[in-house]
Amino acid sequence: MSNESQRVLLVLAHPDDSEYFCGATLAKWARAGKEIRYLLLTSGEKGIDDPTMTPEKIGAIRQAEQREAAQVIGAKGVAFLKYCDGELVNTSEVRREIVREIRRFRPPIIVTSDPTTYFTGNTYPNHADHRAAGAATLEAVWPSAGSRMYFPGLLEEGFGPYSPQQVWLALTNQPNTSVNVTDTIDLKIAALLKHKSQINESPEELMKRIRGRRRLPIAQGYREKFRVIRLA
Repeated sequence: MSNESQRVLLVLAHPDDSEYFCGATLAKWARAGKEIRYLLLTSGEKGIDDPTMTPEKIGAIRQAEQREAAQVIGAKGVAFLKYCDGELVNTSEVRREIVREIRRFRPPIIVTSDPTTYFTGNTYPNHADHRAAGAATLEAVWPSAGSRMYFPGLLEEGFGPYSPQQVWLALTNQPNTSVNVTDTIDLKIAALLKHKSQINESPEELMKRIRGRRRLPIAQGYREKFRVIRLA
């Protein structure tokens, strides 16, 4: 199997989204030899409600936490586009930046969030940034990334057309794929614990909550679910 066929690009809105949404699956893939890279569209600089902090300081803290968490998962790199947290919009500019990274890395698998998910339960609405990230990524994947007619300036930078084969949508209400992550659920939890600014519970409480949410009948183990879109 070629190195290119083992590549996975994760495109999400905030630091910690990757670990919450699909961290155990990413860890499972990394353990199997896939090269995983994160592209986060914001730095999560509104994620700490502390009047003594500035957005710049918060963003730096959350970037550092994300890099530590990605190391636990086994990812090979983390990049931040630094769009404004809480104000992410699916624009041509955002899509161009995502297309640039798709063409640069050339991964057959893209992981992002389902843009159709407005609610994930009966509590809070899904964050608008999550939906914007998913919508921009889907439109970057098709038709933009694979067509030289889109963003011709990228051709001048040396980034020729490339078409991913699959998109895995996390945080979805319409899953069609379930991944058994029993062997890597502890890595997910360990990675989440690196996001110290976001975790307001003890490690024991976090473990209980995450394990309880993912637990299915014993024969099925722990699972993370996705809506997989196959393009090739």
